[in-house]
Amino acid sequence: MLQRPVPWPNGAKVACAITLDMDADSLVHIHHGAGAGDKLSATSMLRYGPEVAIPRILDTYRRFGLTQSFFMPAWCVENHPKAVEAIVKDGHEIGHHGYIHEAPNSLSAAQEHDWMCRSIEIIERHTGQRPRGNRSPLYHMSSKTPGFLAQEGFVYDSSLMGDEVPYVLETGKGRIMELPVSWATDDWPPYVHAPDLDYMFAVQAPERAMEVFMAEFEALRACPGGLWVGVWHPFVSGRLSRWQRVEKMIEYMLNTGDVWFATLEEIAAHVAMVEKSGEYAPRVDHLPYHAENQVPAELQGKV
Repeated sequence: MLQRPVPWPNGAKVACAITLDMDADSLVHIHHGAGAGDKLSATSMLRYGPEVAIPRILDTYRRFGLTQSFFMPAWCVENHPKAVEAIVKDGHEIGHHGYIHEAPNSLSAAQEHDWMCRSIEIIERHTGQRPRGNRSPLYHMSSKTPGFLAQEGFVYDSSLMGDEVPYVLETGKGRIMELPVSWATDDWPPYVHAPDLDYMFAVQAPERAMEVFMAEFEALRACPGGLWVGVWHPFVSGRLSRWQRVEKMIEYMLNTGDVWFATLEEIAAHVAMVEKSGEYAPRVDHLPYHAENQVPAELQGKV
């Protein structure tokens, strides 16, 4: 059972969002810096996302009548404008995903806020709208990230893994709705084999990957009121055999009659609406969880 099931629109049992992180070749640059130019194979694999997969994905969404959420580094927004233009033209959401896929928790507070603001400006300039949602690259939120998001007017984050339903992050600078994710619905573990990026997983067949993704979905159908979020990447799940399997998944989900497909912005807005009406009371996490080191000195490093 779910402790706080959300009343979804039209009696849906599960709110579903296929979110696509269009990292493209930002990954080879953040990993290799000046040496990125000599990583042609990795670059070609990553550019497959905006060049080949995005048109395929958008065609699928048009056929099924879906509007979904994309997250992308601001560097990708600047360097792949045709893909961005096509996504925006079809009415999809574009959220914040760092500048060039840097880890926020590797930056000073001043650096993190500065690059967040630069990235917001780039996204707004290219799409005509400030991003309302955030996904931290590789989920690497810092203790300062939620406060900066609230300060800059973000509505939600989708980087944490603390529930199967939305919950609230309360910070000293305001509150953010958390739309939680899970490694179980991320396409990185079953599919990514990229030596130049230091990821070498055993590549799974689409049916095997989908078995894991759908196990999460069916569990939520059996316990209505939850949120299923696919965290996928165009250069990964957008490959032909994998995306063909995604199309079958979408068709199956729609045919159950139990699903509300929506953007994460729409999901966050719905949760805020039912909270305001008194129909729903989300869990509230007050951040930071711990402001000081919790490990006694003699136990430091004893892992």
